[in-house]
Amino acid sequence: MEPTASPIVLFDGVCNLCNAAVNFILDHERSGALRFASLQSDAARALLAEHGAPVEQLRQGDPDTMMLLEGGRVFDRSAAALRVARHLRWPWRALGVFLLVPRPLRDLVYRWVARNRYRWFGKSDACRMPSPALRARFLG
Repeated sequence: MEPTASPIVLFDGVCNLCNAAVNFILDHERSGALRFASLQSDAARALLAEHGAPVEQLRQGDPDTMMLLEGGRVFDRSAAALRVARHLRWPWRALGVFLLVPRPLRDLVYRWVARNRYRWFGKSDACRMPSPALRARFLG
């Protein structure tokens, strides 16, 4: 499968909250179309460069956002999370309604959680390794 043919979720691979979110998405996704890559991976850097997205925050070591590559566009922070929710089964897909809330307000909450996620949920020493059954859905 071509990497850009399906929506791709880019996440902080060492963040326990982010890994739990990926597990939640995998358990509640409707179609199984989403693919995943750690923001620390070469695959994520290449995809972001290909889409003209800034990669400087990835070089700083602690990416503070989830990203979604979908339909040739790059979404980050709350926009990415809420667009991912649209791929989930009911009732979780209803969270997409929060896209109606102005982005500055949504991102204010998103940044607060992102700033505290390591303290609240911890951090792993390495990026997650998907199970053999899920390996095809993870890039790089």
